[in-house]
Amino acid sequence: MEALSPMEKKLLLFLGEHGGRAMPEEVDMEMVKTMNAASWLQSKGLVRVEENLFKEYEVTEEGQRFLEEGLPEKKILQGVDKVSLRELDEKFGKEAAIAVGWAKRKGWCEIVKEGDEKFLVVTEKGREEAKKKQPEEEALERIEGGDIDIDEELLSILKKRKAIRERERIVRNIILTEEGWDVYNKGITIEEEISQLTPEMIKSGEWKNKKFRKYDVRAFAPSVYPGKLHPLNQLIEKIRRIFAEMGFTEIKGSYVESCFWNMDALFIPQDHPARDMQDTFYCRRPSTIDVEDSLIEKIARVHEDGGETGSKGWGYKFNREESRRALLRTHSTVNTIRYLAMHPEPPAKVFSVERVFRRESIDSTHLPEFHQVEGIVYERDANFPMLKGILREFYTKMGFENIRFRPSYFPYTEPSLEIEVEWQGKWIELGGAGIFRPEVTLPFGVKEPVLAWGLGLERMAMIILGLKDIRMLYFSDISWLREMPLL
Repeated sequence: MEALSPMEKKLLLFLGEHGGRAMPEEVDMEMVKTMNAASWLQSKGLVRVEENLFKEYEVTEEGQRFLEEGLPEKKILQGVDKVSLRELDEKFGKEAAIAVGWAKRKGWCEIVKEGDEKFLVVTEKGREEAKKKQPEEEALERIEGGDIDIDEELLSILKKRKAIRERERIVRNIILTEEGWDVYNKGITIEEEISQLTPEMIKSGEWKNKKFRKYDVRAFAPSVYPGKLHPLNQLIEKIRRIFAEMGFTEIKGSYVESCFWNMDALFIPQDHPARDMQDTFYCRRPSTIDVEDSLIEKIARVHEDGGETGSKGWGYKFNREESRRALLRTHSTVNTIRYLAMHPEPPAKVFSVERVFRRESIDSTHLPEFHQVEGIVYERDANFPMLKGILREFYTKMGFENIRFRPSYFPYTEPSLEIEVEWQGKWIELGGAGIFRPEVTLPFGVKEPVLAWGLGLERMAMIILGLKDIRMLYFSDISWLREMPLL
């Protein structure tokens, strides 16, 4: 009793005085206060709130016209036995075709053709029915009078004819429970109570003569969901913060790239499976992107015979037109090779978190559009242990305890590795890394070692967020988004 607020007591008193049941609109309090009090009392088991959904109908402007002028099918039959459809069109306009359709559907008329002209011939049934008040008209009158007990078939016809519109109304009833009656029967008094001390009360000493309301710390409290970033965006911001703390600068690129920067400059052979139409999105507009001829010539020599890199190349005839084909970038390493080409002098520490695109079938672990976390370190004496240390530091800051590396192969790095983290007793591969090959760096005047990595964001997010389906990251599941804690 002492934990009840004045609004709750007032509602209990009203319900008790009105047989233990009332609609919110009947309570002599503001609607918001009534519903708040009902919600709190319901959480304490003193009332229950019943909700019933009712359908209501109201007559539209079209329906009003039917009531005032009669149904169109009755109007066109007044005083005629036979009339041409042309005359009806001239007299009733667009309404004529609709009226004829309903009259024919009800068996009130027949359509006959004489020569090149069609005529409406009124049937005996039509002559009789046109004089009577039709069920639709009677139903409209009843609906206008507030009667909703109308035959469903008639309602369906009136809705189809746009004579009525349907709306739903929720009727709520607040009902005292047995526990509520027990509290009411013990006697409820409403006294002035203080729920919050103010400096003025303390200074004046007024608080000494006041009664303080007690609080039930176990009482139900509604959940509050403040605005926050999507979990994936939170992860991206965390990654940016980690790399910034490690001394890196963020770079960005374009979604649409040429095959030159996306593939050729990275020493990916032109017959590599990744270039196939089933793996890569090629563009129609633009279908090609201009690339400097001098750059293409340098990379063509590297592919054909190694150029001045000390490599033997791939040993095939380089297709210069293939270099200019436009595509949606398949990885964000295109950002770092562009950066190196424009900044060939060391040192450099840059990263990017960008979307990439591949022709993947959508399932629980694959998407055609996803994010990559890309980065390079370019400085004198950079080495493989340094690369492993950077990656270990990054994943440790992301919250992974057990991290391991295993040898791998990529066309543009040597040596190469893959990063794995332990999750639920299994090792999960999260990305690849290595040192750029001379075939990648030397054509652009980059002479010092370049440590590079490309890490998957969505797979990392699945592990951190405890998801089994990658598609959950892009579903608009409001409950999941609200309840997901800040990362």
